[in-house]
Amino acid sequence: MVVTPQTLFTGQQLIWLPTCTSTNSEAQNFVVQNRASDGCTIITDFQTAGRGQRGNHWEGAAAENLMLSVVWQPRFLAAAQQFQLSQAVALGVHDWAAALLGPAPNLKLKWPNDLYYGNQKLGGILIENSLSGTTIQHSIIGIGLNINQQVFDNTTATSFSQVTGRRYLREELVARLLESLERRYLQLRAGQVGHLRQDYLRVLYRYQEEHLFLIEGRPVSGQIVGVEEDGRLAVAVENELRRFGLQEIRHV
Repeated sequence: MVVTPQTLFTGQQLIWLPTCTSTNSEAQNFVVQNRASDGCTIITDFQTAGRGQRGNHWEGAAAENLMLSVVWQPRFLAAAQQFQLSQAVALGVHDWAAALLGPAPNLKLKWPNDLYYGNQKLGGILIENSLSGTTIQHSIIGIGLNINQQVFDNTTATSFSQVTGRRYLREELVARLLESLERRYLQLRAGQVGHLRQDYLRVLYRYQEEHLFLIEGRPVSGQIVGVEEDGRLAVAVENELRRFGLQEIRHV
């Protein structure tokens, strides 16, 4: 897989593996061995033990999707600002997908950073940060995107091919994705946090809409009203504003 992104550093060191346990694990090995430059990118055709949010397994057919990890060194961010990075990455993925699909009002980011088309998942992001004192030393950005896969065990999953009816050359998609990610990352590095936050809320799945959520094991009607700086989801529930971490609330 040949990739030539027009970037300053993201993807300039690129390692393609036919198969691996997970690209995040491989990226971590490169970091530990001091072999990863800022922007080092690991891509694979197939993961035998891909990981998702909430400890879930990432399902993906061989040679059908995009599975990659990017190593960044966001040492300008404090540990308490980790969600700013999550927003920037999610927006980078959304920008790339929007360019690919054209006008697509159904294309959304489901909190914290899943890519959705309608009510179906197109992709997910898993960010693993390593801290040094009160700052982030390095981040491993794992991204899985359903590109050409046609059959899923999970009925809530879909692919770009299913949405558009066409197949994609994954090699052509990688460079554009890395460019899109770096653009948003550079915005973050330049301190454009308010701009990123605005853009994130603009494309947030079910933002300011009344929907059912699973809270403490029971379905409750609520409305997403924002996201806190620490990444917690702010939801108006039963005439009360409550804030939830990742393990504390689910969409129904």
